[in-house]
Amino acid sequence: MVTRLAMTAPPIAAAPRSPRNPGPSWGYGFLLWAERWWPRWFFRPMLMLGTWIAVARLPSQRAHSRAYLAVALARPSTLLDVWRHFFTFSDSLLLKLRAGRGVPVRCTLAPENAAAFDALVRSARPALFGTFHFGGSDLLGYLLGERGRRVSIIRLRVGNSDDTRLLGQRFGDKVSFLWINDPANLLFDLKAAIEAGASLALKCDRLEFSAKTESFFFLGARRVFPFTIYHLALLFDRPVAFCVAVPAAPPGDELDVFASPVFTPDPTASRSTNLAAARLHFQAVLVQLEALVRRHPLLWFNFLPLNPVAAVSVPTAPRPTCTP
Repeated sequence: MVTRLAMTAPPIAAAPRSPRNPGPSWGYGFLLWAERWWPRWFFRPMLMLGTWIAVARLPSQRAHSRAYLAVALARPSTLLDVWRHFFTFSDSLLLKLRAGRGVPVRCTLAPENAAAFDALVRSARPALFGTFHFGGSDLLGYLLGERGRRVSIIRLRVGNSDDTRLLGQRFGDKVSFLWINDPANLLFDLKAAIEAGASLALKCDRLEFSAKTESFFFLGARRVFPFTIYHLALLFDRPVAFCVAVPAAPPGDELDVFASPVFTPDPTASRSTNLAAARLHFQAVLVQLEALVRRHPLLWFNFLPLNPVAAVSVPTAPRPTCTP
Protein backbone atom coordinates (compact mmCIF):
# COMPACT_ATOMS: atom_id res chain seq x y z
CA MET A 1 0.00 0.00 0.00
CA VAL A 2 1.33 3.47 -0.83
CA THR A 3 0.51 6.91 0.49
CA ARG A 4 -0.26 9.68 -2.00
CA LEU A 5 1.07 13.14 -1.28
CA ALA A 6 0.73 16.39 -3.17
CA MET A 7 4.02 18.22 -3.61
CA THR A 8 5.69 20.94 -5.63
CA ALA A 9 9.23 22.26 -6.08
CA PRO A 10 12.15 24.10 -4.23
CA PRO A 11 15.44 25.65 -4.87
CA ILE A 12 18.68 25.08 -6.66
CA ALA A 13 21.85 25.87 -4.70
CA ALA A 14 24.75 27.83 -6.18
CA ALA A 15 28.46 27.72 -5.49
CA PRO A 16 29.42 30.15 -2.70
CA ARG A 17 32.11 31.86 -4.81
CA SER A 18 29.57 32.89 -7.43
CA PRO A 19 26.25 33.68 -5.72
CA ARG A 20 23.99 33.19 -8.72
CA ASN A 21 22.66 30.32 -10.76
CA PRO A 22 24.23 29.81 -14.21
CA GLY A 23 22.56 31.40 -17.19
CA PRO A 24 21.01 34.79 -18.01
CA SER A 25 18.73 36.57 -15.55
CA TRP A 26 15.75 35.94 -17.83
CA GLY A 27 16.54 32.25 -18.34
CA TYR A 28 14.08 30.71 -15.88
CA GLY A 29 11.20 32.87 -17.07
CA PHE A 30 11.94 32.08 -20.69
CA LEU A 31 12.03 28.33 -19.98
CA LEU A 32 8.63 28.52 -18.31
CA TRP A 33 7.17 30.56 -21.17
CA ALA A 34 8.61 28.30 -23.87
CA GLU A 35 7.56 25.08 -22.14
CA ARG A 36 4.03 26.42 -21.81
CA TRP A 37 3.52 27.88 -25.27
CA TRP A 38 5.82 26.07 -27.68
CA PRO A 39 4.58 22.72 -29.03
CA ARG A 40 6.44 19.75 -27.57
CA TRP A 41 7.81 18.69 -30.97
CA PHE A 42 9.60 22.05 -31.15
CA PHE A 43 10.38 22.70 -27.47
CA ARG A 44 12.18 19.40 -26.76
CA PRO A 45 14.72 19.74 -29.61
CA MET A 46 15.35 23.36 -28.56
CA LEU A 47 15.94 22.21 -24.99
CA MET A 48 18.37 19.55 -26.24
CA LEU A 49 20.25 22.17 -28.26
CA GLY A 50 20.31 24.51 -25.27
CA THR A 51 21.75 21.71 -23.17
CA TRP A 52 24.64 21.28 -25.63
CA ILE A 53 25.28 25.03 -25.32
CA ALA A 54 25.33 24.71 -21.52
CA VAL A 55 27.77 21.80 -21.73
CA ALA A 56 30.07 23.93 -23.91
CA ARG A 57 29.82 27.07 -21.77
CA LEU A 58 30.21 25.47 -18.32
CA PRO A 59 33.63 23.78 -18.36
CA SER A 60 33.93 23.38 -14.60
CA GLN A 61 30.52 21.72 -14.21
CA ARG A 62 31.27 19.60 -17.30
CA ALA A 63 34.51 18.31 -15.78
CA HIS A 64 32.91 17.53 -12.42
CA SER A 65 30.04 15.74 -14.15
CA ARG A 66 32.43 13.60 -16.14
CA ALA A 67 34.48 12.70 -13.05
CA TYR A 68 31.39 11.80 -11.03
CA LEU A 69 29.88 9.71 -13.84
CA ALA A 70 33.08 7.69 -14.14
CA VAL A 71 32.60 6.66 -10.50
CA ALA A 72 28.83 6.12 -10.67
CA LEU A 73 28.92 4.21 -13.96
CA ALA A 74 32.11 2.28 -13.07
CA ARG A 75 33.55 3.03 -16.52
CA PRO A 76 35.10 5.99 -18.34
CA SER A 77 32.39 8.55 -19.01
CA THR A 78 31.85 10.16 -22.40
CA LEU A 79 30.78 13.61 -23.54
CA LEU A 80 27.39 12.14 -24.42
CA ASP A 81 27.06 10.87 -20.84
CA VAL A 82 27.76 14.41 -19.63
CA TRP A 83 25.15 15.85 -22.01
CA ARG A 84 22.60 13.34 -20.71
CA HIS A 85 23.47 14.39 -17.16
CA PHE A 86 22.93 18.08 -18.02
CA PHE A 87 19.72 17.30 -19.90
CA THR A 88 18.30 15.29 -16.99
CA PHE A 89 19.00 18.29 -14.77
CA SER A 90 17.19 20.55 -17.26
CA ASP A 91 14.13 18.31 -17.07
CA SER A 92 14.27 18.40 -13.28
CA LEU A 93 14.56 22.18 -13.29
CA LEU A 94 11.52 22.48 -15.54
CA LEU A 95 9.50 20.33 -13.16
CA LYS A 96 10.45 22.59 -10.24
CA LEU A 97 9.56 25.74 -12.14
CA ARG A 98 6.25 24.26 -13.31
CA ALA A 99 5.41 23.22 -9.78
CA GLY A 100 6.35 26.64 -8.49
CA ARG A 101 3.87 28.33 -10.81
CA GLY A 102 1.08 26.03 -9.65
CA VAL A 103 1.20 22.82 -11.70
CA PRO A 104 0.38 19.98 -9.24
CA VAL A 105 3.08 17.35 -8.75
CA ARG A 106 1.79 14.15 -7.21
CA CYS A 107 4.13 12.05 -5.12
CA THR A 108 4.01 8.45 -4.02
CA LEU A 109 5.61 7.75 -0.66
CA ALA A 110 7.27 4.33 -0.78
CA PRO A 111 5.89 2.02 1.93
CA GLU A 112 9.23 1.40 3.66
CA ASN A 113 9.46 3.84 6.60
CA ALA A 114 6.34 5.66 5.35
CA ALA A 115 4.31 5.28 8.55
CA ALA A 116 6.97 6.73 10.86
CA PHE A 117 7.86 9.51 8.42
CA ASP A 118 4.22 10.49 7.89
CA ALA A 119 3.56 10.43 11.64
CA LEU A 120 6.49 12.78 12.19
CA VAL A 121 5.36 15.14 9.42
CA ARG A 122 1.83 15.25 10.87
CA SER A 123 3.00 15.75 14.45
CA ALA A 124 3.35 19.15 16.09
CA ARG A 125 6.96 18.52 17.13
CA PRO A 126 9.57 20.57 15.24
CA ALA A 127 12.03 18.33 13.42
CA LEU A 128 15.08 18.37 11.17
CA PHE A 129 14.48 17.12 7.63
CA GLY A 130 17.51 16.28 5.53
CA THR A 131 17.90 15.62 1.83
CA PHE A 132 20.50 15.72 -0.97
CA HIS A 133 21.02 17.31 -4.38
CA PHE A 134 19.47 14.24 -5.97
CA GLY A 135 16.45 13.92 -8.24
CA GLY A 136 13.41 15.86 -7.08
CA SER A 137 14.59 15.99 -3.49
CA ASP A 138 14.58 19.80 -3.48
CA LEU A 139 10.83 19.42 -3.16
CA LEU A 140 11.07 18.53 0.53
CA GLY A 141 10.10 22.05 1.60
CA TYR A 142 7.02 21.95 -0.60
CA LEU A 143 5.99 18.55 0.72
CA LEU A 144 6.12 19.77 4.29
CA GLY A 145 4.40 23.06 3.43
CA GLU A 146 1.50 21.32 1.73
CA ARG A 147 1.08 19.01 4.73
CA GLY A 148 0.63 22.06 6.94
CA ARG A 149 4.04 21.99 8.64
CA ARG A 150 5.98 25.23 9.04
CA VAL A 151 9.50 24.75 7.72
CA SER A 152 12.55 26.95 7.27
CA ILE A 153 14.74 25.91 4.34
CA ILE A 154 18.46 26.49 4.83
CA ARG A 155 20.06 27.65 1.61
CA LEU A 156 22.40 30.15 -0.02
CA ARG A 157 20.80 33.34 -1.35
CA VAL A 158 21.66 33.60 -5.05
CA GLY A 159 20.66 35.72 -8.00
CA ASN A 160 18.72 34.36 -10.95
CA SER A 161 16.55 32.13 -8.75
CA ASP A 162 12.90 32.37 -9.73
CA ASP A 163 12.19 29.06 -8.01
CA THR A 164 12.68 30.76 -4.62
CA ARG A 165 10.36 33.59 -5.58
CA LEU A 166 7.69 31.17 -6.77
CA LEU A 167 7.98 29.14 -3.58
CA GLY A 168 7.54 32.24 -1.46
CA GLN A 169 4.43 33.24 -3.39
CA ARG A 170 2.84 29.80 -3.11
CA PHE A 171 3.72 28.80 0.46
CA GLY A 172 4.67 32.08 2.11
CA ASP A 173 2.65 31.31 5.24
CA LYS A 174 4.32 27.91 5.76
CA VAL A 175 7.78 28.07 4.15
CA SER A 176 10.57 30.51 4.93
CA PHE A 177 14.31 30.64 4.28
CA LEU A 178 17.36 30.82 6.49
CA TRP A 179 20.11 32.29 4.33
CA ILE A 180 23.63 31.02 5.00
CA ASN A 181 25.43 33.82 3.19
CA ASP A 182 26.45 35.10 6.62
CA PRO A 183 27.51 31.97 8.56
CA ALA A 184 28.32 34.06 11.65
CA ASN A 185 24.61 34.64 12.29
CA LEU A 186 23.40 31.21 11.23
CA LEU A 187 23.35 29.54 14.66
CA PHE A 188 21.33 32.41 16.12
CA ASP A 189 18.89 32.19 13.21
CA LEU A 190 18.59 28.42 13.65
CA LYS A 191 17.87 28.78 17.35
CA ALA A 192 15.25 31.47 16.73
CA ALA A 193 13.51 29.39 14.05
CA ILE A 194 13.38 26.25 16.20
CA GLU A 195 12.19 28.14 19.28
CA ALA A 196 9.45 29.67 17.10
CA GLY A 197 8.20 26.15 16.34
CA ALA A 198 9.53 25.82 12.79
CA SER A 199 11.11 22.69 11.39
CA LEU A 200 14.34 22.94 9.40
CA ALA A 201 15.07 21.45 5.98
CA LEU A 202 18.70 21.21 4.89
CA LYS A 203 20.95 19.50 2.35
CA CYS A 204 23.54 17.08 3.69
CA ASP A 205 25.92 16.47 0.81
CA ARG A 206 27.86 19.70 0.13
CA LEU A 207 30.64 20.69 2.51
CA GLU A 208 30.99 24.44 1.93
CA PHE A 209 29.07 25.67 4.99
CA SER A 210 29.16 22.62 7.24
CA ALA A 211 30.83 23.14 10.63
CA LYS A 212 30.79 19.40 11.44
CA THR A 213 31.91 16.68 9.04
CA GLU A 214 32.50 12.93 9.34
CA SER A 215 33.24 10.13 6.91
CA PHE A 216 30.91 7.43 5.65
CA PHE A 217 30.96 4.73 2.99
CA PHE A 218 29.47 5.99 -0.27
CA LEU A 219 30.17 5.10 -3.91
CA GLY A 220 33.00 2.72 -3.20
CA ALA A 221 35.00 4.78 -0.71
CA ARG A 222 34.88 6.36 2.73
CA ARG A 223 33.89 9.94 1.90
CA VAL A 224 33.43 13.11 3.92
CA PHE A 225 29.87 14.37 4.46
CA PRO A 226 28.29 17.16 6.51
CA PHE A 227 27.18 15.89 9.91
CA THR A 228 25.82 19.13 11.33
CA ILE A 229 22.18 17.99 11.22
CA TYR A 230 22.82 15.44 13.98
CA HIS A 231 24.66 17.92 16.19
CA LEU A 232 21.65 20.22 15.85
CA ALA A 233 19.39 17.29 16.74
CA LEU A 234 21.30 16.74 19.99
CA LEU A 235 21.61 20.44 20.76
CA PHE A 236 17.88 21.16 20.35
CA ASP A 237 16.49 17.66 21.09
CA ARG A 238 14.87 17.26 17.67
CA PRO A 239 14.21 14.13 15.58
CA VAL A 240 15.90 13.72 12.17
CA ALA A 241 14.45 12.18 9.00
CA PHE A 242 15.68 12.15 5.41
CA CYS A 243 13.69 12.16 2.19
CA VAL A 244 14.72 11.79 -1.48
CA ALA A 245 12.62 11.70 -4.62
CA VAL A 246 13.00 10.32 -8.16
CA PRO A 247 10.77 10.81 -11.22
CA ALA A 248 8.08 8.17 -11.49
CA ALA A 249 7.81 5.96 -14.56
CA PRO A 250 6.48 6.77 -17.08
CA PRO A 251 7.78 10.38 -16.98
CA GLY A 252 5.30 13.04 -15.94
CA ASP A 253 4.43 15.34 -13.06
CA GLU A 254 4.87 12.61 -10.47
CA LEU A 255 7.67 11.55 -8.12
CA ASP A 256 8.45 8.48 -6.06
CA VAL A 257 9.51 9.56 -2.57
CA PHE A 258 11.79 7.49 -0.31
CA ALA A 259 11.94 8.25 3.40
CA SER A 260 14.52 7.13 5.93
CA PRO A 261 13.85 5.80 9.42
CA VAL A 262 13.42 8.53 12.02
CA PHE A 263 16.37 9.22 14.31
CA THR A 264 15.37 10.50 17.75
CA PRO A 265 18.02 11.49 20.31
CA ASP A 266 17.81 9.57 23.58
CA PRO A 267 17.70 12.12 26.43
CA THR A 268 18.82 9.46 28.92
CA ALA A 269 21.95 8.51 26.94
CA SER A 270 25.30 10.27 26.78
CA ARG A 271 26.30 12.54 23.92
CA SER A 272 28.83 9.99 22.67
CA THR A 273 26.18 7.25 22.66
CA ASN A 274 23.76 9.46 20.73
CA LEU A 275 26.45 10.41 18.22
CA ALA A 276 27.31 6.74 17.69
CA ALA A 277 23.63 6.03 16.98
CA ALA A 278 23.52 9.05 14.66
CA ARG A 279 26.48 7.71 12.65
CA LEU A 280 24.72 4.38 12.18
CA HIS A 281 21.55 6.21 11.11
CA PHE A 282 23.31 8.40 8.53
CA GLN A 283 25.25 5.45 7.14
CA ALA A 284 21.94 3.64 6.60
CA VAL A 285 20.62 6.77 4.86
CA LEU A 286 23.64 6.74 2.53
CA VAL A 287 23.19 3.02 1.80
CA GLN A 288 19.64 3.83 0.64
CA LEU A 289 20.88 6.85 -1.33
CA GLU A 290 23.67 4.89 -3.03
CA ALA A 291 21.20 2.23 -4.15
CA LEU A 292 19.15 4.98 -5.82
CA VAL A 293 22.22 6.67 -7.29
CA ARG A 294 23.40 3.39 -8.82
CA ARG A 295 19.92 2.88 -10.27
CA HIS A 296 19.57 6.52 -11.46
CA PRO A 297 23.12 7.92 -11.85
CA LEU A 298 22.00 10.91 -13.91
CA LEU A 299 19.91 12.23 -10.99
CA TRP A 300 22.92 13.22 -8.86
CA PHE A 301 22.75 17.00 -9.37
CA ASN A 302 26.01 18.03 -7.71
CA PHE A 303 28.02 19.59 -10.53
CA LEU A 304 30.88 19.95 -8.06
CA PRO A 305 33.70 17.64 -7.00
CA LEU A 306 32.38 14.39 -5.56
CA ASN A 307 32.61 14.21 -1.76
CA PRO A 308 36.32 13.72 -1.03
CA VAL A 309 37.81 10.49 0.22
CA ALA A 310 38.38 10.85 3.96
CA ALA A 311 41.75 11.52 5.53
CA VAL A 312 42.76 9.32 8.45
CA SER A 313 42.08 12.10 10.98
CA VAL A 314 38.40 12.53 10.01
CA PRO A 315 35.92 10.81 12.39
CA THR A 316 34.49 7.71 10.76
CA ALA A 317 31.30 5.72 10.89
CA PRO A 318 31.33 1.92 11.04
CA ARG A 319 31.39 0.08 7.73
CA PRO A 320 27.83 -0.88 6.72
CA THR A 321 26.95 -4.54 7.14
CA CYS A 322 25.18 -4.58 3.78
CA THR A 323 25.82 -2.89 0.45
CA PRO A 324 23.32 -1.40 -1.99
